Amino acid sequence: MQFEVWAPQADRMTLHREGATHAMERDPERPGWWTAEAEATDGTRYGFAVDDGPVRPDPRSRRQPDGPDGPSAVVDHGRYGWRVPWTGRGLPGAVLYELHVGTYTPEGTLDAAAERLGHLAELGVTHVELMPLCPFPGTHGWGYEGVSLWAVHEPYGGPEALKRFVDAAHGLGLGVVLDVVHNHLGPSGNYLPVFGPYFTERHHTPWGAAVNLDAPGSDEVRAYLLGSALAWLRDYRLDGLRLDAVHALRDTRACHFLEELSTAVDALGAEVGRPLFLIAESDLNDPRLVTPRAEGGLGLHAQWNDDFHHTLHTTLTGESQGYYADFARAGLAGLAKTLTGGYFHDGTYSSFRGRSHGRPLDRTRVSAHRLLGYAQTHDQVGNRAQGDRLSAALSPGLLACAAALTLTGPFTPMLFMGEEWAAGTPWQFFTDHTDPELAEAVRRGRRREFAEHGWAEEDVPDPQDPATRDRSCLDWSEPSAEPHARMLAWYRDLIALRRSHPDLSDPDLSDVKVAYDEDARWFGFRRGDVRVALNLGEEPADIPLGTAEARVLAAWDPVNPPGPDGLLTLPGESCVVLTVP
Repeated sequence: MQFEVWAPQADRMTLHREGATHAMERDPERPGWWTAEAEATDGTRYGFAVDDGPVRPDPRSRRQPDGPDGPSAVVDHGRYGWRVPWTGRGLPGAVLYELHVGTYTPEGTLDAAAERLGHLAELGVTHVELMPLCPFPGTHGWGYEGVSLWAVHEPYGGPEALKRFVDAAHGLGLGVVLDVVHNHLGPSGNYLPVFGPYFTERHHTPWGAAVNLDAPGSDEVRAYLLGSALAWLRDYRLDGLRLDAVHALRDTRACHFLEELSTAVDALGAEVGRPLFLIAESDLNDPRLVTPRAEGGLGLHAQWNDDFHHTLHTTLTGESQGYYADFARAGLAGLAKTLTGGYFHDGTYSSFRGRSHGRPLDRTRVSAHRLLGYAQTHDQVGNRAQGDRLSAALSPGLLACAAALTLTGPFTPMLFMGEEWAAGTPWQFFTDHTDPELAEAVRRGRRREFAEHGWAEEDVPDPQDPATRDRSCLDWSEPSAEPHARMLAWYRDLIALRRSHPDLSDPDLSDVKVAYDEDARWFGFRRGDVRVALNLGEEPADIPLGTAEARVLAAWDPVNPPGPDGLLTLPGESCVVLTVP
């Protein structure tokens, strides 16, 4: 087997393979690359030493059986026999479900999560979006401080377990999306700087020096990230990738890294004969991200739309601190703007940023399915001081309204695990750092951050306490018990309506019509022949539907069709979906 590594600044490179040492030779065809031939099979442990230094894991390691600091292991992807033929499942018409493997079940493994996939198939979602799987220190964590961008966290089950999970999901008709982090690597177990200029001081991010996308040596760094992304899609038969915080990918080159990545993914999709897609997390409010390359965009297939979340969240909760301020001031008008125009900040002044932000999205050219809409995500729950979900603060009726807006709105819906039954468990920030100094720094930083917002330090959960992770695990006894069972049935009904009524999956943003009354606290919108009405106030509201010919498709509380005057009387904190002939 040929071992290879990019180490352009090294004078000597050595391969260490299960007790044997092999001198590596420069590759005459590829500057900066070193190669060595040695016997190896699936599971063979190895590492590289730069200039006789310590043995470090392979930057392109496919497996880290002993964690980020241990040796790498060879993975023979051809050993796994795929059971389910899969032709793919594209993004248009999708309903996504964000899932954290370590807390989806108490066991916290891919195999345990796979045993619960039947729940998602019955719910009606189309894709599972897995939070990051790359190796990180310890056993439990969110996954956003991973290293070894080609490997699967061993406590989750490693590479074989991910393949079993994907096979099981595909067998139920579910696509699988993976959250990948290209904008930084974890501080612990990150040995890339030993090998080459993977980072640059030319740009800085919240995590320090930026990943090197445009400085000397960046050709190989970009190839490293591209190769990792394509490997997930090819070797594990994934259907798409969610790209974390793309606004932190600092790149001044004429061809942006994201454009290069979308080109490569589209080419791989054509090669393997199934649709593949990329979803960006971005706070830029820049429609060029999701504009096709032929039209001058970067060619990503979709992006998270935090503006929809923020307008919905402030409408339901009344919260107005920090970046919520502008959305809270706008009230229902802000929700209406986002639901019909995609972005709230589309060149408008952002008080949180102290400047204008975003640019308008052309509703006639950008399909609504390219924006993901959600009421909750791991960020919006877990980055609260106590990881409290909406279910901790809102009535069941308002939770039902949030579901109706998300699942009948124009955007591609995404749910956060447990949301569908109004889970009573929090989802808190937790880590398992093995470096005591790093663990203490994270603990103090977390408490200091929330102390600035009025929280007592003792009320902020200790990220390193195993109980913090345990509290965050879903309680699978809840879905069959009230009031959770009623909420679960509501989510199933709404997803089924979205699937059975083409108007609800129509991607034309310009066809969404909205009406609301700020004082009476009702909100309604129309999508083709479907009408959705919400009463966010506590008292019944008379909502002018504009027609007496309407049939109820689904209602949170019993409700009569509109009277001859076209008025629909809707109970307080309730919602209804109707159709007109």
